[in-house]
Amino acid sequence: MKAILHEQYGGPEILQVREIEKPVPGPKQVLVKVFASTVNRTDCAILRAKPFIMRFFHGLTSPKMKVPGTDFSGVIEATGKEVTAFEKGDKVFGFGDLGLASKAEYLVISEDGYISKMPKSISYEKAAASMEGAHYAYNFINKVELSEGDKVLVNGATGAIGSAMVQLLNSMGVSVTAVGNTKNLDLMKSLGADAVVDYTQEDFTLLGDQFDFIFDAVGKSSFGRCKQILKSDGTYLSSELGAYIQNPLLALITSGSSGRKVKFPVPVDIPGSIKFIKGLMEEGKFNPVIDRIYQLDEVKEAYNYVETGEKTGNVVVKIN
Repeated sequence: MKAILHEQYGGPEILQVREIEKPVPGPKQVLVKVFASTVNRTDCAILRAKPFIMRFFHGLTSPKMKVPGTDFSGVIEATGKEVTAFEKGDKVFGFGDLGLASKAEYLVISEDGYISKMPKSISYEKAAASMEGAHYAYNFINKVELSEGDKVLVNGATGAIGSAMVQLLNSMGVSVTAVGNTKNLDLMKSLGADAVVDYTQEDFTLLGDQFDFIFDAVGKSSFGRCKQILKSDGTYLSSELGAYIQNPLLALITSGSSGRKVKFPVPVDIPGSIKFIKGLMEEGKFNPVIDRIYQLDEVKEAYNYVETGEKTGNVVVKIN
């Protein structure tokens, strides 16, 4: 089968398209013919092993998993003899932030792994694009107790995480202010934002308003800068560690505070994410945003584009 390989850490230039052996499912595994994956921020972090902590999960000196890819959609081509949850022909999708070797024509995964049947009437491209960003968005939201009518600001509302977050928050009945660039103002409104801010024209930290929650989906702000627009008991969350790993540290320091606080989302509940996201798609309440679609042999270009930081929503790679 054709697959993408990265045998060392580095930039997109190290990626290779190679023919490797097609995997064989074990007794409790399924063989998936992969139709689509994405190139996302998790993939880029694994590729470069940055931040350094990535090496503790993926290999200190070189990647343990040579085929990259954290999400997928496809169809089950074969099942192990002990598999009961899936059948040949089932359309499936899944996500695993430690890697699933999904940038290949086939993958094997345990039937009780991070895999589910796809929602009906969803394309393979949209199924793959619904995973990584929405998973992190869901785990942001799980960190706090939202009430209908709460005021939430989402910084980076046009990326994979942010565009999913706006839709998830909208489905919960909270008031969303979305921060993004000029070209995506209409997109943010269409996703359910009640108000939009063009960061190229206005500093959102100087808004004459206060919010119950600030979700920074791109990690380009700080608790210190956002304090003035947080309510006295408001909460700040960021998708990044922050300068000098300040966000996890501030989360510890402010954990017992009755005033403004920081929470740091640790995205551990992948099964919960998949179930929640699938349900929203089936209800028509979540529609992943797709920026560009690349072919498998264009994967270097896909990674290069994602690393520009200019993508809107998700970048999909068609495999088969």
